[in-house]
Amino acid sequence: MATFSQKPADVVKKWILIDAKDVVLGRMASIVAYRLRGKHKPSFTPHVDDGDNVIIINAGEVKLTGKKFENKIYYWHTGHPGGIKQRTARAILEGRFPERVVQKAIERMMPGGPLSRKQMKNLRVYAGAEHEHEAQSPEVLDVAGMNPKNKRIA
Repeated sequence: MATFSQKPADVVKKWILIDAKDVVLGRMASIVAYRLRGKHKPSFTPHVDDGDNVIIINAGEVKLTGKKFENKIYYWHTGHPGGIKQRTARAILEGRFPERVVQKAIERMMPGGPLSRKQMKNLRVYAGAEHEHEAQSPEVLDVAGMNPKNKRIA
């Protein structure tokens, strides 16, 4: 019995739509990272991009548990000496690009490397309810309904 290995030409990608409104960020990010890698498929092959295309809407209304909304800090460096910058999750979610919190959470759950960077291009995140991928007719994945802990109302 030979081990099955998926060929890149044989990959069938689906489009998935996820509504992030009132969904816990970390729980949603782990589900999305799993889908982007393709680990939910029986044909999963570690060195092939066989994950699905994922669209996330309402990313600005995602929830964080505990005190993370106030205390979680995102750091980045400008490249200049002494150029470390920081911003809280609250400042980013209430700012101009709230979808970046969701993108970073998913990106940090993916393994590092060239394949992960390619798989991250299959992710589209929108702060509001509008998206431009109706032509792909994505199927809805109800992350909030998978587990009662996935939805937070507060």
